[in-house]
Amino acid sequence: MRPIDAPPEAGYAERIAFVVELGGHLHAYGTTAQRLEGAVEAVAKRLGLECEPWVNPTGMILAFSDPARPAGESDTTRVIRLGLGDTDLYKLCEADRIAEDVMAGRTQIADGRQALRALSRGTGWRGRGMQLLGFALASAAVAGLLRLPWLDIATAGVIGLLIGLVDIAAQQRPRLQEAADAISGLVAGTVAILVSNLVAPLNLNTVIIASLIVLLPGMSLTNAVNELTSRHLVSGTARFAGALTTILKLTIGTAIALTVANLAGLQPEVRALRPQPDVVMWAALLVGAYAFAVLFRAHRRDYPLVMLAAISGYLISRHGGEAFGPQAGVFLAALVTTAAGNAYARWMNRPGALIRLPGIIMLVPGSVALRGVISLVQAQDLGAGQEAAMAALNTLMALLAGLLFGNLLVSARRNL
Repeated sequence: MRPIDAPPEAGYAERIAFVVELGGHLHAYGTTAQRLEGAVEAVAKRLGLECEPWVNPTGMILAFSDPARPAGESDTTRVIRLGLGDTDLYKLCEADRIAEDVMAGRTQIADGRQALRALSRGTGWRGRGMQLLGFALASAAVAGLLRLPWLDIATAGVIGLLIGLVDIAAQQRPRLQEAADAISGLVAGTVAILVSNLVAPLNLNTVIIASLIVLLPGMSLTNAVNELTSRHLVSGTARFAGALTTILKLTIGTAIALTVANLAGLQPEVRALRPQPDVVMWAALLVGAYAFAVLFRAHRRDYPLVMLAAISGYLISRHGGEAFGPQAGVFLAALVTTAAGNAYARWMNRPGALIRLPGIIMLVPGSVALRGVISLVQAQDLGAGQEAAMAALNTLMALLAGLLFGNLLVSARRNL
């Protein structure tokens, strides 16, 4: 959103109400602190307001004043308590479009605020059904990308579907939401153990991690470190702590399943087998890109763009890793997707998140972090998880470096 000065037409309180409404929506759609603050400041300036925002993962403080009035006479502060945001590319694009229309004078502020409120309507049964499909396809696709046997892929897909049901139930029951991650880990561990005992051996830990892929906080870890490097220390620290808590809750659920199985005399049959040919991996990549387009709630017209970004990020990371090493591959993928997202935002005047987020989703280190914690709990030995922990740290550093230098390569003129 570009800050272009123009005289406001609406009243002071009405302009403030619009900026507050916009900030709440952008926060709900998973916007990071630095980008959200930049967007709020730009819109406020365009509407003839001075605004000093302070954003954290669960709320905002917005201090407004009217530069046309004497200092202190019009000071207004709004404290907004919000829940954790969740990526919704369609609503993010709509909120951005509404703000652009209001700033350009194509839409009155009151009408723009009403349009923003219309975005708060919940999804119907079809939307929930698509989310269930996205959970199942994402889990199965990640198992396919890891070249697991067909039984492992099917098991991961079924677990992903069950976890999707838990997620939908948690959205409607606030008390359940706090324990949803642990319940999901419990479901994943229980189903994987039962299949490995009653049907055939599995790549147990890998199947569990693939099935939990949607819940892994890799994007949160990346955003947290990105905020810390942008000197948004409170927001970055809080988001980082929240991501670690999610990993711990997922591990707790899985550990409970393993402990109960051991007490019941069930010993999971584990095997290490990656038999799938390249054609399965390519099919899984396509299915995974579609699944993340669904899970990111992109508009149907944006599916090709989102899928292309996800596939490109994965392929750059893979081939770059084969040529220069795994961390170099992650760095190159993050660099290219960040620069491409910024270029798209500048030339198309739409949120660069349409390219940036899908492009790095398969690079985030959440799965490696979870593997390290699960290994540590299973072995009860700090050394067991060290290798995975270092791999997660190296991936996170490479990803962050790619984001930083991508923004330098093509500067972001828009905040979203």
